[in-house]
Amino acid sequence: MKIFKDVFSGDELFSDTYKVKLVDDCLYEVYGKHVTRTEGDIQLEGSNASAEEMDEGTDTATVSGIDIVLNHRLQETGFGSKKDFTDYLKVYMGKVIKYLEEKGRKDEIPDFKANVNKAFKGLLGKFKDLQFFTGESMDPTAMICMLDYKEDGGEERPVLLAFKHGLEEEKC
Repeated sequence: MKIFKDVFSGDELFSDTYKVKLVDDCLYEVYGKHVTRTEGDIQLEGSNASAEEMDEGTDTATVSGIDIVLNHRLQETGFGSKKDFTDYLKVYMGKVIKYLEEKGRKDEIPDFKANVNKAFKGLLGKFKDLQFFTGESMDPTAMICMLDYKEDGGEERPVLLAFKHGLEEEKC
């Protein structure tokens, strides 16, 4: 299994246990799903709760959300305007370019710049439809992932979008 971490904060953003697609060698699309979980509820496949357990009437808490967000403890954030989002992207991409230079990956920069500009245009065009998430540490200088919805296998699914060059892969 691979864990994808933000290069600036070290926060885990997603893993390859989800359907992951790389678009234009720039942006990862990570396909999630909506889930509802009951706290402390561990159910083995094919097992049935006994009648005693079902009659206990214990208080339980449920959590609903997108599996990627819940599993990696992503925190929702946002931008006041499209201009704020554009300003963030410009500053963040400058940091990524500097990071690539420092890591001896200068040869990746021209393709990155060309591909990221194409991605920007698509993201700005659907700004009002996006949700934004940051890693668990909520580091304001780290990557902010975007969440969109896309058709996949005949159903609309939540898709987390993350910039490839702002991530490091860690094998587990």
